[in-house]
Amino acid sequence: MNIESLYRYPVKGLTPEPLDRATLAPGRCIPWDRAFALAQGDASLDPDHPAWVAKTNFMCLLRNAGIARLETKFNDAAQTLSITTPDGDILIASPLTQAGQATLTKFLTAYLGDEARFGPNHKPPHFLHFENHSFCDHKTQVISLIGLGSLGALESAVGAARDKRRFRANIYIAGIEPWAEFNWLGKTLAIGQTTMIVQERIDRCGATTVNPDTAIRDANPVKELQQNFGHVDLGIFAEVLTGGQIKQGDEIRVL
Repeated sequence: MNIESLYRYPVKGLTPEPLDRATLAPGRCIPWDRAFALAQGDASLDPDHPAWVAKTNFMCLLRNAGIARLETKFNDAAQTLSITTPDGDILIASPLTQAGQATLTKFLTAYLGDEARFGPNHKPPHFLHFENHSFCDHKTQVISLIGLGSLGALESAVGAARDKRRFRANIYIAGIEPWAEFNWLGKTLAIGQTTMIVQERIDRCGATTVNPDTAIRDANPVKELQQNFGHVDLGIFAEVLTGGQIKQGDEIRVL
């Protein structure tokens, strides 16, 4: 088994970024993974004490399918975020400064239109970044992995392709039997220079209905999983135990 592809998702709900390699730290996600998010105006989030809250507090694919048509890229060196609209307009701003966050807030709120939500006293959405915080769907910082054998089993069952990007994993695993990763719960994986412990299966949600190219809700993987396999799970979460570098092609071993 090996890493077929490796991704991060700097802005919650927006474009996946393919990586050649990543350096992991114990108890942390991939650097800059879900580091930024647009919180809706009615979000139940305390900026002074950031903690995990459900995805529905944010701009997300579950509620806002149209954001799949935005192309984004985070530049690590310049620490800028670029967003390209379907019309080809490009915005570049820093997601780490107040001025840049205000610019990104205005841009994304306008793009959402009627889907932008306002809170008490007409509190608007706001673009956020908290140091060392990740806006991931899991309550702790983890790495998500999906075996391509399992995805292939789903595709065979429904008789159609299901783009892996619907499922927004960090690591896609090649050379693995369908559903084999579900047998790894509580076990330790060795990948590159790292080790990580598998915590749980990933139950999928309605975000997977969104086609990553067209932003159209043109399939229902949750329903397809339930009807064909009796569960709604695809992939696993793992916590990094030993830090180090992982890269595309690295062998994955179950210790």
